[in-house]
Amino acid sequence: MRFGSFSYNQARPWAAEKQAFDELLEQILLTDQLGFDEAWFAEHHHSDYGMLASPTLLIANLAPRTKRLRMGNLVSVLPLYDPMRFAEECGMLDILTNGRLNVGLGRGVPKDDMKHRLDRDTAQARFEEGIEILIRSWTGETFSYSGKAWGYEEISCRPLPLQKPHPPIWVAGTSAQGLGWAGRQGYHIMTVGHPHPPDKVRLGVDAWKAGLREAGLDPSARHCQFHVRTHVNENAQRAREIGMAAVTRYDEISRIGRRSLTAPPAEYDWNMMLATGRNNYGTPEQVIQGIHNAAKNYYFDTLTTTFNFGGIAHEEIKKSMRLFAEEVMPAFG
Repeated sequence: MRFGSFSYNQARPWAAEKQAFDELLEQILLTDQLGFDEAWFAEHHHSDYGMLASPTLLIANLAPRTKRLRMGNLVSVLPLYDPMRFAEECGMLDILTNGRLNVGLGRGVPKDDMKHRLDRDTAQARFEEGIEILIRSWTGETFSYSGKAWGYEEISCRPLPLQKPHPPIWVAGTSAQGLGWAGRQGYHIMTVGHPHPPDKVRLGVDAWKAGLREAGLDPSARHCQFHVRTHVNENAQRAREIGMAAVTRYDEISRIGRRSLTAPPAEYDWNMMLATGRNNYGTPEQVIQGIHNAAKNYYFDTLTTTFNFGGIAHEEIKKSMRLFAEEVMPAFG
């Protein structure tokens, strides 16, 4: 199993934005030192839910300061990018990271489309055509393109990515329609447990596997990532208190889109969430069991964890990361 971190960089009322970025960078550098395999960043706009408006800037910052981490965005909101400019940006990042770039692609959040005055059809065309243009541009050929959303005349991508034929492409989602499409394209995928029950996610993953087979590909040759929020502490009660409060605050800021010191009591079945692996907090032994629970209910070969969520203090996050790396990860080889 591969392990990675997944970051949103949520705003906190008591922390300046610069502090939030300084702490996030320190946390990602720590995961590199601790032996994590990957670092992923979620692009969000116009909301305190996530302040990573351009995760590629983080990757450029971290490229010379890390040694082993593969890094990528899940997702880059493709309708908001000129795909040729994004293709060249990825080429630069792949060179700067010495071939450690992953490329995650998505349509983004529909409510953001409206803020940019993009109707659904236009956003979808930008997404579909954008992927086609990316793949074509990374061949290095000079080409012209005429579509509903994008058009180019005798254009080529420079520089080209270091990885051939291009960096691995990932798609995030849970629906059978979306993940089935990703499988037919031969892409890797990311799914998420909370708030989705296992049955819904399994349908999407099964559609992805079927799509891969339809494309003549072995599903074991592609990666399925599962994303979960985790907090580890030597004291079970302390881990439960921090974890439950952070999950509740995370969901509240997700709902209202702005900073919140407190959140109303959440009506969650906490025991069910732990039993299915949809959230994970506890001692190292309890978190190991939580990963086993997730493996019984979801399919994945890569586990990415959000340690920084819901206002957990920086020192608590680093402590949780160390315990996870030193006592949890070894249990899975």
